Amino acid sequence: MARLTGKTAIVTGGAKGIGRHYSLALAAEGARVMIADIADGAELAAEIGTRHGANAAASVKFDVSDESAVKSVVAQTVERFGRIDVLVNNAAIYATLKPRQFLEWDSETWDRVMAVNARGPFLMVKHVAPHMMEQRSGKIINIASGAAYKGVPRMLPYVTSKGAVLAFTRAMSRELGEYGIAVNSLSPGYTLSDTGLENTTHVEEARVPGRNSRAFRRDAYPEDLLGALIFLASSDSDFVTGQSILVDGGSVNT
Repeated sequence: MARLTGKTAIVTGGAKGIGRHYSLALAAEGARVMIADIADGAELAAEIGTRHGANAAASVKFDVSDESAVKSVVAQTVERFGRIDVLVNNAAIYATLKPRQFLEWDSETWDRVMAVNARGPFLMVKHVAPHMMEQRSGKIINIASGAAYKGVPRMLPYVTSKGAVLAFTRAMSRELGEYGIAVNSLSPGYTLSDTGLENTTHVEEARVPGRNSRAFRRDAYPEDLLGALIFLASSDSDFVTGQSILVDGGSVNT
């Protein structure tokens, strides 16, 4: 039996890039997936439905930094699937950011990155966790980044926001542990996704240094992250909480 049969998952930012791979992997393990993204996930939901059944996925367009939109997504998920078992906080601003020296970042960009990358996960947990608390079970997976461990230069708002995600994970694991809810973070290294490859500056600045810093001297791809994702989403990790799993080929050693 697939490890997530009968479970329902929400994947923010689940329509494109690495998030698309997360949505597909969860569905392949039997989960019903709500694809929640500022981009349109209808085509992906239809693809999952073709592969795994008509009720295997749904999609909704929303802005994760908008609390009313978050509440609506959660309500739609419960109405459609009846429960929420897994939350993947993946939505983030990264690929569209142009690397620059710290003095060159404007406050508007800083605030927008924090709104999506840090406030977004908080709002999702705020409105999803009560459903998990009532069930006394659930898996929350916050997507952080190896960049927060390495202090990657020229991406200060992003790196800072992902450091916040790591701290948020630790604190929430303490608050939700009594309800049987696991809260962990998955921290990818620089990964070659379709959206990431669209920004050639990131590729030029991060690809070779990232690859050369690894014990496994190769590029990372979204497929490399899926084993850890399913581990954290499934009963395989029932006694794991408050942790960050780095999947970066050995660039950062913990």
